Amino acid sequence: MTEGRYRLIGSTASPYALKLRALLRYRRIPFDWVIMTKALRKATEHLRPNLIPVLQYPDGTFRGETTMLAYDLERRHRDRSVIPEDKAVAFVCDLLEDLADEWAVKPLFLYRWWDPEDQAYVSRWAGEEWSVSEAATGSAEEIEQFRQRQISRMVILGATAENKPLLEESYLRSLAAFEPHIGMTHYLFGSRPSLADFAWFGQLSEMATDPTPMRIMRANAPFTDHWVRRLDDASGVDGDWYPREQALGGMAEALLKIAGELYVPFLVANAKAFADGLDRLEIKVWGLPYALAPFKYQVKCLQQLRDRFAGLDMESRAALRPVLERTGCWEHLSAH
Repeated sequence: MTEGRYRLIGSTASPYALKLRALLRYRRIPFDWVIMTKALRKATEHLRPNLIPVLQYPDGTFRGETTMLAYDLERRHRDRSVIPEDKAVAFVCDLLEDLADEWAVKPLFLYRWWDPEDQAYVSRWAGEEWSVSEAATGSAEEIEQFRQRQISRMVILGATAENKPLLEESYLRSLAAFEPHIGMTHYLFGSRPSLADFAWFGQLSEMATDPTPMRIMRANAPFTDHWVRRLDDASGVDGDWYPREQALGGMAEALLKIAGELYVPFLVANAKAFADGLDRLEIKVWGLPYALAPFKYQVKCLQQLRDRFAGLDMESRAALRPVLERTGCWEHLSAH
């Protein structure tokens, strides 16, 4: 690896790899993009959790988890930050990044493995790039093994017939939150993209490619489709953060409404089910059911959000209270 350069190891089928690749491009941090091979998988197998992408640092060490990597890169590189300077807005950025990383991936996974057309498209593409199979790369055997592996995970990840209506509705509402607000120079918190923008880009860029969600996006949110395409390489974008009042309205408030009605109540129900030792959590949102086994990792997600919120100064919390109350987030985030 060239001295001073990073190496991002991932797959074009991974929303998290595309999130970090676009962020590195925007920040003009020198890096090389490498598709995960079986040899690289062996070299990075010690990482926990062992997920895509992996970032190899200039000193040769490997690190994972895109949120932690984004913040570490903030410490290492000062220019073109993706964290809003206003602490109140930065908290909303964290919350909306979490909404993308932890919830928007759910409809993506459902669409990828529900319909035979999507299964065939994604298993050919993703199987070739990140298969753990011992079969020959690109072979029919490798592709089918990858397809079966992913389908076997659907119930665990909540991609079920019972949950399908809510997951589809959440995708439609997410598109509706973006579509009226985005544009050539419009991002969540300014005329420059934030960490949350890149998290949403990662999920939406995959849904703009997979057959079923692509058709939905092009029909319902064509300008969002264009916005996603442009954000893949925003290395030439220069802009500013909006003033606080503007930053907390518009697209951010529309997504906060989804967080307050859907995502944060889900995190609360998940934490309670996990604490109570239940095998299954059940909630109803927008009149639609959602049920699955509780996840320990998402207990951590809720606690981290509450800790960050509690760590805000009084002025920032007071500034956030109106929008968080309007969107239903306040009561869940301020609880201890």
